[in-house]
Amino acid sequence: MLILIAGPYRSGTNDNPELMKENLRKLESFALPIFRKGHIPFIGEWMALPLIRLAGSQQTGDEIWTEIQYPVAHRMLEKCDAVLRIEGASRGADEDVRKAKEMGLKIYYNVTDIPDENL
Repeated sequence: MLILIAGPYRSGTNDNPELMKENLRKLESFALPIFRKGHIPFIGEWMALPLIRLAGSQQTGDEIWTEIQYPVAHRMLEKCDAVLRIEGASRGADEDVRKAKEMGLKIYYNVTDIPDENL
């Protein structure tokens, strides 16, 4: 399965770049366990952040950032099989889950609930 890891990135950071990096590291900490279960992990920021930089965003939340950040995850949901929603308040992650449910995708709240693929 292609699994979107959804959780806080900007939430609770007051746009502090170091806190946002810390949130990204937390999201990324789930990627290897998902991979080792035989799946492909995906985090929206892995694609969005380079695009945001290339498009010329000057700061978190500016027009370019907003144009790209959340739409990347929403477009990727069309390719995903499931979402892992990790702990933490996040309107963006909650929206990802809402959209995923509408699409009939599987939603996991714990990496241990994700089944092992036959490797």
